[in-house]
Amino acid sequence: MIDDKKNRRPTVIVIDDDQSVREALKGLFESVGLSAETHGSVKEFMEADDPEKAGCIVLDIRLPGQSGLEFQEALATSNLPRSVVLISAHVDVPMAVRAMKAGAIDVLTKPVREQDLLEAVNRAIANDALRREERTAKAFLQLRYMSLTERERQIMKLVIAGKLNKQIAGELNLAEATVKLHRGHMMGKMKATSVAHLVKLADGLVG
Repeated sequence: MIDDKKNRRPTVIVIDDDQSVREALKGLFESVGLSAETHGSVKEFMEADDPEKAGCIVLDIRLPGQSGLEFQEALATSNLPRSVVLISAHVDVPMAVRAMKAGAIDVLTKPVREQDLLEAVNRAIANDALRREERTAKAFLQLRYMSLTERERQIMKLVIAGKLNKQIAGELNLAEATVKLHRGHMMGKMKATSVAHLVKLADGLVG
């Protein structure tokens, strides 16, 4: 049985090829009550990764094999993006701009000030939690939509387009009372409180 609480507990994942850095950062994060794990390379991390684990990644930009920057860009376009804080002994402006464009929470220069890193990690964890909440909400919304009958989906589409019951009835060749019945069922299943709310929910399905 999967321990959901364990997966929800934020973990800071440190990926750095310098063992002393890994140990120092792990100690820092654990000293403030955070769970932490370390890896010496992207390959080592990928072999052990659980993408459902909440938290963030502290990633060295310069790594053997796939660089931290390349890996961060790959994560940003994956089905499950991760919150990343990049660190490096040498950070130039183009590198920092490239990282931030790919969604990095922050780019910090080694030796990293502990407070700066902890603040960046806290922002990254908060960002990860928000993204997971949004993903869960969208999944539930999709389940609600999947529960609609084909007729209810047709009516939903026309309601969102601003059509009145009478217009929908004419377009679908139904009695207006039948449209009202299907519309009521559709609004209930989608948990929509108004047409404006329904439009917002529909945007969430495709967003």
